[in-house]
Amino acid sequence: MSIPFTRWPDEAAARYRQKGYWLDLPLTDILTRHADSDATAVIDGERRVSYRQLNQAADNLAAHLQRQGLKRGETALVQLGNVAEFYITLFALLRLGVAPVNALFSHQRSELNAYAQQIEPAVLIADRDHPLFADDAFLNAFVGEHRSLRLVLLRHDSGDHGLEAAIAQPAAGFTATPTPADEVAFFQLSGGSTGTPKLIPRTHNDYYYSIRRSNEICQFDAQTRYLCALPAAHNYPMSSPGALGVFLAEGCVVLANDPSATLCFPLIEQHQVNVTALVPPAVSLWLQAINEWGSNAPLRSLKLLQVGGARLSATLAARIPAEIGCQLQQVFGMAEGLVNYTRLDDSPECILNTQGCPMSPDDEVWVADENGNPLPNGEVGRLMTRGPYTFRGYFRSPEHNAQAFDDNGFYCSGDLISIDDAGYITVQGREKDQINRGGEKIAAEEIENLLLRHESVIHAALVSMEDSLLGEKSCAYLVVKVPLRAVAVRRFLREQGVAEFKLPDRVECVDALPLTPVGKVDKKKLRQWLADRTLA
Repeated sequence: MSIPFTRWPDEAAARYRQKGYWLDLPLTDILTRHADSDATAVIDGERRVSYRQLNQAADNLAAHLQRQGLKRGETALVQLGNVAEFYITLFALLRLGVAPVNALFSHQRSELNAYAQQIEPAVLIADRDHPLFADDAFLNAFVGEHRSLRLVLLRHDSGDHGLEAAIAQPAAGFTATPTPADEVAFFQLSGGSTGTPKLIPRTHNDYYYSIRRSNEICQFDAQTRYLCALPAAHNYPMSSPGALGVFLAEGCVVLANDPSATLCFPLIEQHQVNVTALVPPAVSLWLQAINEWGSNAPLRSLKLLQVGGARLSATLAARIPAEIGCQLQQVFGMAEGLVNYTRLDDSPECILNTQGCPMSPDDEVWVADENGNPLPNGEVGRLMTRGPYTFRGYFRSPEHNAQAFDDNGFYCSGDLISIDDAGYITVQGREKDQINRGGEKIAAEEIENLLLRHESVIHAALVSMEDSLLGEKSCAYLVVKVPLRAVAVRRFLREQGVAEFKLPDRVECVDALPLTPVGKVDKKKLRQWLADRTLA
């Protein structure tokens, strides 16, 4: 049994193999190549896990799952935070040939149900530390609703569902059965603009190439000590080069639950971290902490700071080398594939003012106008791309794929960019109806549909508003039967089970929503209303 997905054309696949991009190796090779190493792979609080121990733990869990009847070609839903068990679980499932969706720890009932409906998982692996699983109420309802589930494992569970107990059981002759390298290894999460979260099938071949090439550009090696303070399941801290790049290089990943300065600065100093990745709002908070504390001394070991997830202003970028005292690397990538980096030897002007250039010689990137025609260098338009690690279609989403891809297999990301004569990209904004709140993507349609469930809401529109710290926040414009306070709106959405970052930062009740000539909500005018009010 294999998971259905849209494959690359035979000609492209043959070319990627011939050029050495696709090695036909499973992603498990990242870890098994260091199976006999006693070097530290992961530091998680007081725990230090060597490569040998990480490899054995993954084998143990895979063997346990296999004994419980899990088999290659099935799927898993995983929700673990920044803990060593996240990587143990990932490699165990890859070895077994079971493709996981790695939900973010901030996700709630709505997101988990949406993922389970799409992949019909055989196993759920989660954490008692998450509010949803603190008791069995949600768990029992979830298992009852999703009949494909045959097995549940929970971190910090002392009963029958214990994840730690499963990891501790010896593998006893386990033989790995990963899916073929040109098949689906796991699913990444899309930050797309549609109401239902879209899933991105990633194969061993395409993802492994992305990691290897990222390591080459970012120069990760065995001396790399990487602080993972962004959500471990995010594509950015997972593969750009992220934790998987560190494991490939036999470096060390230091885990933090969040990117706050109070947590991260002591970890950087204690473990002599030399690389980390942040989103722009976290950079602002680090700079603020340095100013308040009057010193960047805890960060002296830091050599490279990657910044991505949202556009970094040139003003903020210039403060990184000046005040943090390390090199900046801008990263502009997407879970769907394409990753752009500024290079370590680029000019300061390039690093401060662009979001880098594509990492692969076979990344095909161009800019389209609203009619799909190519635009010359320097003009702003829609990003179009295809390549050896950019997917060819969302999972079971034919209608959405028809809109997201052109006839030649180029993916339209929804980003508005310009490309200079050297091939470097500057991100100008978003075309899609999506809000980028400090690197967390909010699909407006998803929240609007939930707001319309409220008995007092007649019409709803969610739009972005500028914010100096997060880049963008969200404002909900509502047409209501009776007045609604913002606190009541947010409470209602929490009851619908959505992640906290998706709650509107502001709520405005209006008599009517402005419409375009074709009868759609005029969100441009709504954003103008916000801008006018801010000026006033």
